[in-house]
Amino acid sequence: MSVCSSSSSSSLSSSGYFAKAWIVHGIVAGVAIGAAIGARAYLGRSNKFRNRVVGIIPARFASSRFQGKPLVEILGKPMIQRTWERARMATTLDCVVVATDDAKIAQCCKGFGADVVMTSESCRNGTERCNEALQKLEKKYDIVVNIQGDEPLIEPEIIDGIVKALQAAPDAVFSTAVTSLRPEDAFDPNRVKCVVDNRGYAIYFSRGLIPFNKSGKVNLQYLYLLHLGIQSFDSKFLSMYPELEPTPLQLEEDLEQLKVLEHGYKMKVIKVDHEAHGVDVPEDVEKIESYMKERNLS
Repeated sequence: MSVCSSSSSSSLSSSGYFAKAWIVHGIVAGVAIGAAIGARAYLGRSNKFRNRVVGIIPARFASSRFQGKPLVEILGKPMIQRTWERARMATTLDCVVVATDDAKIAQCCKGFGADVVMTSESCRNGTERCNEALQKLEKKYDIVVNIQGDEPLIEPEIIDGIVKALQAAPDAVFSTAVTSLRPEDAFDPNRVKCVVDNRGYAIYFSRGLIPFNKSGKVNLQYLYLLHLGIQSFDSKFLSMYPELEPTPLQLEEDLEQLKVLEHGYKMKVIKVDHEAHGVDVPEDVEKIESYMKERNLS
């Protein structure tokens, strides 16, 4: 993996984790959705193999649910460091950078050897922060992987999986991953759910339980899908993303990926076998530390 050309340099480091086995499954759900005219016009210009890939970890200090979340320590290491170490193990990434608007986060990341790109406070979400960071990198990339900093146990194989899925789907501008939803998380609005068509393209994302049956209860025989925060973009589309108008479903659900779908672009989805351990609120830190201790993950 080569070093990024950005605002600082980094050195290779190894992670103490052991990557567990994972499987990409075929996903069956419904009928494919056609792309809108604007999406088709874009895609007609970009059916090329996307081989240059950068991983970007957007990180901000301010958060309504968890102030300073990237810097919270998980078994002695800042969460942003654990995420960065995991991302560096992915074989498809040419480099990994942290994109932040906070000096404390930048200082911390430079301390453990990460490349850092300073971005503005005006970024409305992680996708816009990734786009701003991309424009500031000296090298050009075909795919940008938005790696959520609050998934410190993200598996590098999942990163590789969504990159390869986007490379294999020239009609898509976005790829992401889902895993099985635990029944106890069915009505948790912090756990985003997803439904896909029979070709593995996203139909919808929601904070509510989807699909929702007449009984109003969880159907234990149905495989509900939990969206993992990791996602990759065609870099040309990413540069267009901030200019797309916000959409009603995006605003109602507060889910940025819905803007992509509402504007008619296609999103490829892979299913992976992954125990999701995202950190959304302070109480999640104790849960993830207990999980790591039980499995001797340092």
